Amino acid sequence: MTNRSTLGGGALLALALLLIGLTVLFDHALRGWRLDLTANHLYTTAPGTDRILKSLKEPINLYFFYSEKPASQAPDLATYAVRVREFLEEIVARSNGKVQLHIIDPQPFSEDEDRASELGVRGRPIDGAGTQLYFGLAGTNSTDGKQAIEFFDPRKEEFLEYDVIRLVYQLATPKKPVVGWLTSLPMTAGFDPHSGQMREPWAIYSQVQQLYDVHPVDPASGKIDPDVNVLVIVHPKNLSPAMQFAIDQYALRGGHIAMFVDPLADADQSGADPQNPMAAMAADRSSQPGPLLAAWGVQFDPKQVVADRGHALQVSTRQSESPVLHLGMLGLDTSDFTHGDVLTAGLSSVNVATAGYLEPVKGAKTKFEPLLISSTDAALLPVDRFRMLFDPNTLRDGFKPTGKQYVLGARVIGNVKTAFPAGPPAGVTLPPGQTALKESAKPLNLVVYADTDMLTDFLWVHTQSIFGQQVEQEFANNGDLVLNTVDNLAGSADLISIRGRASFSRPFTRVERLRHIADDQFRAKEQELEQQLRDTEEKLTALQSRRNDQSAMILTPEQEKELDKFQDEKLRIRKELRAVRAGLDKDIKALGNELKFVDIVVAPILFAVIALLISLWRRRQHSTPPVGARVIKTQEARP
Repeated sequence: MTNRSTLGGGALLALALLLIGLTVLFDHALRGWRLDLTANHLYTTAPGTDRILKSLKEPINLYFFYSEKPASQAPDLATYAVRVREFLEEIVARSNGKVQLHIIDPQPFSEDEDRASELGVRGRPIDGAGTQLYFGLAGTNSTDGKQAIEFFDPRKEEFLEYDVIRLVYQLATPKKPVVGWLTSLPMTAGFDPHSGQMREPWAIYSQVQQLYDVHPVDPASGKIDPDVNVLVIVHPKNLSPAMQFAIDQYALRGGHIAMFVDPLADADQSGADPQNPMAAMAADRSSQPGPLLAAWGVQFDPKQVVADRGHALQVSTRQSESPVLHLGMLGLDTSDFTHGDVLTAGLSSVNVATAGYLEPVKGAKTKFEPLLISSTDAALLPVDRFRMLFDPNTLRDGFKPTGKQYVLGARVIGNVKTAFPAGPPAGVTLPPGQTALKESAKPLNLVVYADTDMLTDFLWVHTQSIFGQQVEQEFANNGDLVLNTVDNLAGSADLISIRGRASFSRPFTRVERLRHIADDQFRAKEQELEQQLRDTEEKLTALQSRRNDQSAMILTPEQEKELDKFQDEKLRIRKELRAVRAGLDKDIKALGNELKFVDIVVAPILFAVIALLISLWRRRQHSTPPVGARVIKTQEARP
């Protein structure tokens, strides 16, 4: 008995030492190993994220400012904060020690609160007392550079990874990106020969200048500087073969390009004659990208304009006292934006005018991803109908929607071949030792929009002079879309590859489905009640109209009977409405009870049964000695 107890205690001690040893071993050998079992792989970072983190050469400090106590008043925000914190910790774990995370809960009137404001994180009031809620991220690098996410907006939850990694990337590459700007439109400040006065730069051009190092590209130069990170091309027209070839070679080197083309650019002043304004209206104002877009897998028809009755804006004209619908001027909303792309994230409206459409070229190797689309209440109209347009009402004459949605903006990614397969055009001489590329050395990153008018001020911003300063008031998100485009393309290919992720919140889809079904039934009953009310009122009016005596305001027995009948019917339908609503609550409550029964009763019982079976099996194994042991015991019992 003593030997058996000693053996059992020694075995337990050995097992304990073995468990401790394995734990220490696995803690070192498997450090950094993680298994993501979430439905949408929320904690699995994108390959581009991993490559950016591995490429870090200097340390980066992240400061997560989060007011825990004020956030407790908003449960949804507190839940999202857990998601943000866990993702930041995941970033730190994957950075090989290059990223350090500091979690700060700034108290009112504290140094931490001042530090948050200094780094660009802003608090938001959550009550009438002015309590500030901080929920943002700031970062610094070794050269005193700083970047910040002012506030984590739960509506942009699917872009959490992109926003955080963009901040890390900007700190790792503090130099301002160079944006080459090639345009045939008067977007910059300068002298306007038609008005005889100096003109101000377009609002979007000024905003890009504030954020990036903008280098205007001379169309006559026939070259693009090698330090250009993003090439913006607005209304390419009459480009020389040398300039087209330079753009082609830039694209083949893996260039990042934002292009705006248009079948009818309103700001195009080519052919303008102050003595003959009609000549400018009749002139060809379409973009002419040459063979470039086709070589990149994009088809653009400069002779067609997208007319969309579903998104037509109202405009004022001299021919009409009241505003009229203009089928060529469109107000796009969130239903027309592609979800899951950071370029359109958080936008609510984008206005375009006489926009064209884009399609992928059949057989193209590039990936064509729509960004902006029309409604199904749209059709293509010849551009000639818009050149001399005085009355927008005429656009509705003979308008027949095709039921098709037309792409107004798209992202194009992939390897392409040169638009000049025969070699450089005549007159183009390559530098010594340089050969013309025939295909992509790196994948092309292109964002193209079939409209240039969206950049003009009148479609998205009002500029007012207040105390001698120009103040811009935006009424559409055109500028945000352009800045998002340039900002996204200014990053590395790894950063561009990071897209939106699934939401952290998991709705009860079955409950929502039950609610939608019941709401539909409820709405049907409401409509039935409203219709019966209208029918009864019409009957009462008809009965009243047949009275000719002086007591017309007194109800007749027939009217009273009809009114009583309606009141009874109204009570009956209201009772049915309550029954429908009660049925909804009953179904949802029954579902909740089922889930509680499974979680509270079934799961513990199942676990207990499994544990009991395992315990019985182990006891049976211990109680049945091996055959050899039984024989030895029998032999020892003999005299």
